[in-house]
Amino acid sequence: MPPIAGILETVLYVDDLARAAAFWGGPMGLPCLYEDHRMRAYDVAGRGVLLLFPRGGSLRPVATPGGTIPPHDGAGPLHLALSIPADALDAWERHLGVHGIAIEGRTTWPRGGTSLYFRDPDGHLVELATPGLWNGY
Repeated sequence: MPPIAGILETVLYVDDLARAAAFWGGPMGLPCLYEDHRMRAYDVAGRGVLLLFPRGGSLRPVATPGGTIPPHDGAGPLHLALSIPADALDAWERHLGVHGIAIEGRTTWPRGGTSLYFRDPDGHLVELATPGLWNGY
């Protein structure tokens, strides 16, 4: 079996690219790596990239100098989890409150990790998870 090294990109499809960019680059503090009329790319702790595309805006192939990107899209409230250090959990909870972001849930997992759940402006479920949630994390 050929190896897989990890997940490189996670994609969210959004209704308003500027609004989503303000959220992910603002209260979430992700540095923008790239932006143009059709997408935004954010660094996630140097270990991955969060891509934002306008919903319905990637339904046609995109020709680039290096090749063609096939069509893609998504609908409905999606979910992603971001890993955080255990000692940052309380600070994140306060930070979200300062920015008026409501926490919808908090779960302590059998292995010992804790997750906070909240929504981005497009209704996607965002999870902040401390170590212990999964084997290897």
